[in-house]
Amino acid sequence: MFKPIIFLFAPVIFLFSSPLMGQTKDLPNIIWLTSEDNSPFAGCYGDQFATTPNMDHLASEGFLYTHAYANAPVCAPARNTIITGVYANSGGNQHMRSHYPKSDIIQLLPELLRKAGYYCTNNSKEDYNMDPEQAADIWDESSRKAHYKNRPAGKPFFAVFNNTISHESSIHKSIPNKSLRHDPAKVKLPPYHPDTPEMRHDWAQYYDKIEDMDTWLGEKLQELEDEGLLENTIVFYFGDHGGVLGRSKRFVYESGTRIPMIVRIPQKYKSIFPALNAGDKVDRMVSFVDLAPTLMSIIGEDIPNWMQGHAFLGEQKTADPRQVFMFRGRMDERYDMSRAIRTPRYRYIINYMPHRIYGQHINYLWKAPSMVSWEQAYLNGQCNDYQSAFWEPKPFEELYDTESDPWEVNNLAADPAYADILDSLRKETRNWSLQIKDTGFIPETERNILYPNGSLYDYMQTLPSETLEFWVDVANMAAAGQVKNLQKLFELLDNQDPVVRYWAATGILILGDKAKPFAQKIMDKMSDQSPAVTPVISEYLYSNGQQNEGLKYLKQCIGSPELFSRVQALNVVDIQDINQKEVQQSLENMLLLYPDNDAPDRYDLRLVQWLKDKWSK
Repeated sequence: MFKPIIFLFAPVIFLFSSPLMGQTKDLPNIIWLTSEDNSPFAGCYGDQFATTPNMDHLASEGFLYTHAYANAPVCAPARNTIITGVYANSGGNQHMRSHYPKSDIIQLLPELLRKAGYYCTNNSKEDYNMDPEQAADIWDESSRKAHYKNRPAGKPFFAVFNNTISHESSIHKSIPNKSLRHDPAKVKLPPYHPDTPEMRHDWAQYYDKIEDMDTWLGEKLQELEDEGLLENTIVFYFGDHGGVLGRSKRFVYESGTRIPMIVRIPQKYKSIFPALNAGDKVDRMVSFVDLAPTLMSIIGEDIPNWMQGHAFLGEQKTADPRQVFMFRGRMDERYDMSRAIRTPRYRYIINYMPHRIYGQHINYLWKAPSMVSWEQAYLNGQCNDYQSAFWEPKPFEELYDTESDPWEVNNLAADPAYADILDSLRKETRNWSLQIKDTGFIPETERNILYPNGSLYDYMQTLPSETLEFWVDVANMAAAGQVKNLQKLFELLDNQDPVVRYWAATGILILGDKAKPFAQKIMDKMSDQSPAVTPVISEYLYSNGQQNEGLKYLKQCIGSPELFSRVQALNVVDIQDINQKEVQQSLENMLLLYPDNDAPDRYDLRLVQWLKDKWSK
């Protein structure tokens, strides 16, 4: 019997049956209760500062997953992965926020469940990081009024209720300390955060929001009980990724990818229990790509062969996996690229853009007072090594022992004692990228040239496997930043494939001063027609003594008809702080050519506004 602190539920059994494939199946109702931007900040996960009676009680009657992860540390690519059962970086939908089409091969989870006889409702966030037209009719209802109560008699339901109480925006406006329920002075800060008043305040305010979210969770469970449905409904509760203070959301660390996940399964479906008794913890590693195949397994439908996850419940449940994978692409207006693997003990991260600091200014992230205070503390020289690392160039590879280092601040990648583990996880990550046909190795501007009106998923199915292997190997060679590879990188600038040239140019940019022997020859490559390659070479030239040539081509990119070539170039302007009259004029010309027309993804405009604000100070 579900009995949270503030509610009393009496179990009522309510059965649905639905004819499928000539048979009659007893189908469970399934409900997803999701919260935004929160790591496992809950008493049931051992957090003593949290106030989460409803989550704690749900865990006591369900199964708490100790190793549950978002595959992307930000909402839209994470939701794309959930709704498709395909890694967003395999589908070509990894960049935050974008509207590229999905493949017609891939059907969305609600479509499959409706075919199986379910009434599917979504209340109400979608944000699937794809062409919105492709998700327009996948639900029976998708609105703030959508509810399983509206289903036809005798139909089982799949219902999603998404809560935004704990969203990042909840700390954008500070409330007075005296109004907080959690005391800022009692916050235990992670080692990478400086001890500023704003940091303590944002942490305390965020715990208040977690408490409010927990109350919402109890209300939804109460509603199920009031309808007499609790004992015929499988309840999933999970967060949509980690969060929300700086270095969590958007970053492929534990703090950005680990989520709370609790599944309550009524006694009548005991046959699919993942452990012996309700209330047990489950150590199996699960991630969002597993959710869609798991639901298909629960209801007894065949899992489509294009789904890339592993069912963790039901008759098609697989053996426990050894790891889960994560990815990071463009975050709003800022380019970066990382891939990560998490085993039960270790986390390995490969950074393909180590020359870009983690702390790139992102408009939305900087709305939090804690982020502003952290940056200022760094500029004032008040941060220790752990706290400063966020603002300095990243290592090519990172390896953390999460048992001894839960906040992931001691990078073991260079420690000879961990060489075998590093090599093993590096190979696993490479093999994963090849297996899922990772589209992230194609720069975003080039994807719009290679396949402008289609899904990159389809494009990659026809790509020779050796081509992708070459891309991955060149990208790895470039990101490693080793002088011994300089000659090879320079030779690859003549390759016919713009993807190869992009990574070769990136490798030369990463080497910086060490590539000076080739500076004059690199200038000869400025005739490159790729709108992705030109900004990279321009940045290298500008930052290595060839400012006039670098600036000449950079201004051309600022005026490019390709949106993300403009975004790429404006990133360079900001990073190199090219505050010159002719650049300012280029920005004004760009605004005349491409005014604000309410088109989606206008991150070029966001960057222009940031540059103007920065230069006006």
